[in-house]
Amino acid sequence: MKWKNWFFLTCSLLALGLALGLRKDPYEILGVKRSAVSQEIRKAFKHLAKEWHPDKNSNPEAENKFVEITEAYELLMDPDRRKKFDNFGITEDAPAFTNKPDYSQYRRFDPLDDLFGFQGSSFRFHFQDRDITIFHKLSVTTKAYENHLVPKSYRTPYLILFYSDWCFACLQMEPIWRRIMEELEPIGVGVATVHSENEPLLVKKVGVSSLPLMVLLMDGKAMHYKESLFSVQKVVEFVRSKFPYKLVQPVNDENIEMFLNSWTDNRVRILICENHDSVRLRYILMAYYYRDRVAFGFVQVKSIHAKEVVQRFKVPLDKDTLLLFNENTERPVASLSMPDIPVKTMHDIISNNKYLLLPRLSSQAMFDALCPPDSARPRKRLCVILVSQNTPYHDEPRQVLRQFAQETSYSTERVRFMYIFKERQTDFISALTSGQNSPPEPTLHVVIIWRCDSKRIKYDWLPEDWGNSEQPQWNATRERLSTTIQRLLQSADALSYEAIVQELIDEHAQGMVGRILNKIFVASEYLRDNVTKEQLLPALSVIGTVLFIVVAGYFMAYLVRLEEEKIAKSSSNGMSGGKLNNTQQQLKLHELRPETYNGMVRLLKPGCRTIVLLVDQESRKELLIKFHKTVWPYRKNKTLMFGYLNLEKGLEWYKRLLMLSLPEPRDLNINPKNCIGTVISLNGHRKYFCMYHAKHPESMKGKGSKRMAKMTKRISNYEAGTNGAFMGFETSESEDTENSDLEQGPPMKNGVNSDRYSNVVFKENLLDGLANWLDRLFEGSTYRYYINYWPDFPN
Repeated sequence: MKWKNWFFLTCSLLALGLALGLRKDPYEILGVKRSAVSQEIRKAFKHLAKEWHPDKNSNPEAENKFVEITEAYELLMDPDRRKKFDNFGITEDAPAFTNKPDYSQYRRFDPLDDLFGFQGSSFRFHFQDRDITIFHKLSVTTKAYENHLVPKSYRTPYLILFYSDWCFACLQMEPIWRRIMEELEPIGVGVATVHSENEPLLVKKVGVSSLPLMVLLMDGKAMHYKESLFSVQKVVEFVRSKFPYKLVQPVNDENIEMFLNSWTDNRVRILICENHDSVRLRYILMAYYYRDRVAFGFVQVKSIHAKEVVQRFKVPLDKDTLLLFNENTERPVASLSMPDIPVKTMHDIISNNKYLLLPRLSSQAMFDALCPPDSARPRKRLCVILVSQNTPYHDEPRQVLRQFAQETSYSTERVRFMYIFKERQTDFISALTSGQNSPPEPTLHVVIIWRCDSKRIKYDWLPEDWGNSEQPQWNATRERLSTTIQRLLQSADALSYEAIVQELIDEHAQGMVGRILNKIFVASEYLRDNVTKEQLLPALSVIGTVLFIVVAGYFMAYLVRLEEEKIAKSSSNGMSGGKLNNTQQQLKLHELRPETYNGMVRLLKPGCRTIVLLVDQESRKELLIKFHKTVWPYRKNKTLMFGYLNLEKGLEWYKRLLMLSLPEPRDLNINPKNCIGTVISLNGHRKYFCMYHAKHPESMKGKGSKRMAKMTKRISNYEAGTNGAFMGFETSESEDTENSDLEQGPPMKNGVNSDRYSNVVFKENLLDGLANWLDRLFEGSTYRYYINYWPDFPN
């Protein structure tokens, strides 16, 4: 049995060697010495991360290499894990931190553990320093999410992690989450966690499909982190990509003046000057926090396009610099230069200077901030407001009041100077001018108000209007305002008048177009985050098909309309040439010819028909007048079009049409005289026509159901006699003479009518049965001759 023991021992040693020896040395991965300090490790990691980032390196092994670099960096930056590796060579590394955990790594028992003294808690699981206690400490409820985090997200973005107790991947996420908290929370990113099992409603609302899931809550919207790799760098990139467009504007020598002079939007200006290619996240977060009051610009100090800016404001090249400007664009109100400007310091500087010298009352929030209600205060807080209009002509009075505010020594806690646009805040101005001694025209007048509460204010108007400093009464007006303010501050006298005011209109609110574009942008962001490429392509195909059908239909309708307009113009010319009754212009008869053929036949819309009368030049005038009179009752029917065909021009087309309606092709000899007076109803969409002729079975008296049933057979089996006479088949063209039977009365033979001419119909009687036939046509009881296609109309 000794050989079995030796075999078992050899295999065990081999397994242990594989477990301990095959792990790569994190020092070798990062290329640093074992004595390297944190700064050297961080520098080496940044260099390798840029080189092997999967988005920048097309090498197939780039992703695996990047994961190795990240894991090695995290191990060496953790003092406890680095110490264990240096002492025992144990990395305690779990698999790569991905959203798809490999549960095969977590086994409860292995004989090798017991044999060599490695317990599951120290070799296989190594989770003694990884617990989810930190998740429980940061956990929020659905109520806290709705009432606290969502409102705060309009100024502070929040990273929220969804987890559960029995989630191994969540346990692996714990050190990464700690790093995220350490890096992002101090610069202004809020962090929180949600226990998915305890908050099912919030999980459903956010759309959590797997754990762990990280979301970014910004502007009240939750955006999912979709990357498979959890790392601080990836999370920072994710957060940066979700800020509003141009939150921090790039500024250089060309646009510096435009940026600084844009304070008319009622916001102060801040320039962030850095020696980096892009602005740092801490400054973006500051711009997001104060976006309603401050406009941020970014200057890359080493750029050749920013040399004048750097020289003008004496910006140091080796430090980050913050410059704050109000209406005075020549020199900043506040400035600060440090290698890393603390967040708290920036908050202090901006909070003390976030309003212009003479701000505008442009919203209720601005009104509440500049002139808050203070009925409980023992001393009044006065607000001095200049009523003006949004015009350059009032810039001078506003500048005069701005200078007055700078020269006075009143504390901003006691007196605030501001102006308002009369045309935008009409309700507010109307409430202030309803009292006695109010100026009839408040423009360029100053009113002093004291807010007793959110709705009720007390006020007094300055008697003189507020002009520019060149006016003779300027000194008296200035002295009057100063005296009035001093009197109201020092005495307990109340202001003379009282008014109830409504909330101010938000002049910065988005318009209809802006809201629509914002909705489109939000929808596109949602589709980009939740719709995969496999789902997107079929949807785009369907949308493209529908759009193509709509555009093609519109284009076809446009062509039909053009054709109809062309037909109307040409028919009006044709009708005037025929000397028809000019009083009947409400019903137009269009001539069927090559130019109008498509519009009258081929391009007819579904449900529309064209009724055409066949005439020659000789019978044209007489038959068209009678035809016009017969179809006159149908003039208001929008689905009908009426016209005529001149047989001298269209006989060949008519012959082709009749040949297509026959079951077998035949060589036809048509007598044009026998075709005169024929009426055909053409359905261009369904490709059939109905026919009227005085000798057609449908038009003859005494017809019955058997006669109608035999009609098609008689048409297809025509021979001599009258079977095809109504179509013009009775005689050949050689028999067509000037003395045709249509023009003559019935000849006499031995004093009796000849059989050949017994059924002759005269020209004036050809359309006698048309009215009855039209009734049957619209009832659908006439016979339909179907064809495969419409023949071309010869030129």
